Amino acid sequence: MWWRGPGGGPEGLDGADVGQRQDALGEVRLRLLAANTSSGNGQDYDPGHGIRIFQGTDADIVMIQEFNYRSNSAADLRSFVDTAFGTQFHYYREGGAQIPNGIISRYPIIASGEWDDPYVSNRDFAWARIDVPGPKDLWAISVHFLTTSSGNRNSEASSLVSRIRANIPAGDYLVVGGDLNTGSRNESTFSTLSQVVRTAGPHPVDKNGNGNTNAGRNRPYDHVLVDADLYAHQTSVVIGGSTFTNGLVVDTRVYSPLSDISPALYGDSAASGMQHMAVIKDFLIPGDGASGDDASVTVTAPNGGESWAAGSVRNITWTSTGVTNVKLEYSLNGSTWSTLAASTSAAAGSYAWTVPSSATTTARVRISDASNASVSDTSNAAFSITTAPSGGTGKVLINEVMVNEPGSSVAGEFVELVNTGTGAVDLSGWTVSDAVSVRHTFPSGTSLAAGGVIVVFGGAAGIPSGTPSAVTASTGTLGLSNSGDTVTVKSATGAVVESAVLSSGVSGTDGVSANRNPDLGATAAFVLHSTLSSLKSSPGRRVTGAAF
Repeated sequence: MWWRGPGGGPEGLDGADVGQRQDALGEVRLRLLAANTSSGNGQDYDPGHGIRIFQGTDADIVMIQEFNYRSNSAADLRSFVDTAFGTQFHYYREGGAQIPNGIISRYPIIASGEWDDPYVSNRDFAWARIDVPGPKDLWAISVHFLTTSSGNRNSEASSLVSRIRANIPAGDYLVVGGDLNTGSRNESTFSTLSQVVRTAGPHPVDKNGNGNTNAGRNRPYDHVLVDADLYAHQTSVVIGGSTFTNGLVVDTRVYSPLSDISPALYGDSAASGMQHMAVIKDFLIPGDGASGDDASVTVTAPNGGESWAAGSVRNITWTSTGVTNVKLEYSLNGSTWSTLAASTSAAAGSYAWTVPSSATTTARVRISDASNASVSDTSNAAFSITTAPSGGTGKVLINEVMVNEPGSSVAGEFVELVNTGTGAVDLSGWTVSDAVSVRHTFPSGTSLAAGGVIVVFGGAAGIPSGTPSAVTASTGTLGLSNSGDTVTVKSATGAVVESAVLSSGVSGTDGVSANRNPDLGATAAFVLHSTLSSLKSSPGRRVTGAAF
């Protein structure tokens, strides 16, 4: 297709020669590179060492840090991109920053901007939505975290995760790349980022098997981190006769033969002022001609034999390939179908369902491609929906509360309720309040089964992937105070069922919840979750992370 600037000529808004673009019809190799490879005294690319590394590694999309070149005029920046990558490349560079982040792309950038990094003043999070080959767009985010402390870096990561969840469609590809300044792979920054991208190994290495990326080669500063959708397409990096199964850390001092990455020179990675190594990962993504015949969706739960209590909140789960959005339906008799969601992200793989209050032994779930009903799957066998048994007595307990949310997004606040009794509890019309006002009212038909759990979050963006029985506060916030608060649960008649007083001692630690000690202790005091296990919180699960 033709990409034209606003004047109709064959030039993009960033000055790239876009001309006619023809995407491959089969699989397309996509090389992603993270690079804080400026050199010299000015934190810029004018000395040329980083430019040669770019020229020799032939990346398609680059998350670049310290994106400075000469006067930083439009002409100078265009000249830099043309020289290092090619005249057809597009770029976005954040404005008003001393050491700006940016994205450079072989493929058209269809939207771009920056999100505020609240913990640093001289750069932000730069992002670009890129029209890569195939049915999905790629969102690339270029970051440069602080050097000051691991706590600050984790706070930056929490802020970034909130931005990603609020702005990026779950069905698109995502890569976070750049200089995280992480001192080790055990920093909490990685567990925070793992909510949206894959942070586990194996990791890229250099020719000698070293995965560290700072100048001294003893710290893992730099990373290319992708979401599950894109990770499924990762392939080996092949340069010349060398293959790097999990990606490449580019250090010209150890790369051999150096001619494979010409015109890069032996001393480029050792240049004065160069404090980082570039990192590369390759992917084989479906091209524009990928056949829809490979699309599939598979129901994984409920898939037959389950017994779910009416009114409980259960997760419908599935896997999919080549599908962007799915339609969710259920049947109580196997023949009459009701729609739960006409279109929801296939990549989410999970949907929280309030089970209807009709007893049956012949229920099934059907999931289909929202745009192609012929791609579908149904529960392999029937499952049961049970109504509340008679004779049992329910007991609702506030077991865990996240008062001081991770980072700055109050959507991450939550209140965990567990039924420790022997019978189901009808939560219709029940409320959850803080010391100021009612924050959530349970809708009619909500039931909490004996032994069941339900977690009320401040906002949908704060719900970690895979959290059991999570719902969003009906008012859009929980409004909990980091200096201490009181959470009260009342029945539909206004009677106080449960109340928890959260002192400042369990409310002031960022990202660490207050949990009863012992877990599920009816009269037990609240303590910091991190004193009970290695986890900072465990919404919807026991303090150890095990299921209730």
